[in-house]
Amino acid sequence: MSDGSHRVEVQTLGLAKVFGSGPQPIELFKDLDLLIRGGERVAIVGASGAGKTTLLNILGTLERPTSGKVLYGGRDVFLWEEKELASFRNRRIGFVFQFHYLLPEFDALENVMMPGLIAGEPHREVKDGALHLLERLGLTNRVHHRIGELSGGEQQRVAVARALSLRPSLFLADEPSGNLDTRTGRKLHELLVSLNEELELTMVIVTHNHELASMMHRTLRLVDGQLREEIHRDPDAGPGTAAAS
Repeated sequence: MSDGSHRVEVQTLGLAKVFGSGPQPIELFKDLDLLIRGGERVAIVGASGAGKTTLLNILGTLERPTSGKVLYGGRDVFLWEEKELASFRNRRIGFVFQFHYLLPEFDALENVMMPGLIAGEPHREVKDGALHLLERLGLTNRVHHRIGELSGGEQQRVAVARALSLRPSLFLADEPSGNLDTRTGRKLHELLVSLNEELELTMVIVTHNHELASMMHRTLRLVDGQLREEIHRDPDAGPGTAAAS
């Protein structure tokens, strides 16, 4: 079990994202406030084009907001220099996307090792950590298989292992089971919940999957540029009941 060091509170204040500067700019959201408590798992749902992926990318510091703040532990990350922001992103945030973006020329183990090697961590520690994650995710017999030799579910589990390889504080996933069949997707959903509980990871998942959303502590729907609470669970059911507007 984690000692709680992975728990991180995430907050946005007055967040806005606008595309274009002509007479009809596209405003995805404006004055969006969000609070996600450490260890909480949250689903963000909404219609296609509502801005869910853009919001996730801003939370992950892959995109900058037009205005507003993104706070981690009370610190506004977009005030940092780009080098510091990139270091924070690489070490503290784990990403899983619908299309896993694994490297096909490498095997599962090498893909999971890649972030640690790029970060300059000792090779033996990186390898041992990657092997432990792959074992935890039920891929012990697939570590030396190239990506093209793995099933869709196995590839997504490798992507999850890679996202966790640097022991992030925040786990972000964009439609992680969108390309999986129902049975494989259900296994991935159960795995994500298990990892959240075991590692006490703060977890935000964008999904159209109602089953996955129902397994989160809270579900927030992005409508007309604002987040609306769709499911509110008893505080005893999860680590937080933070409000969103």
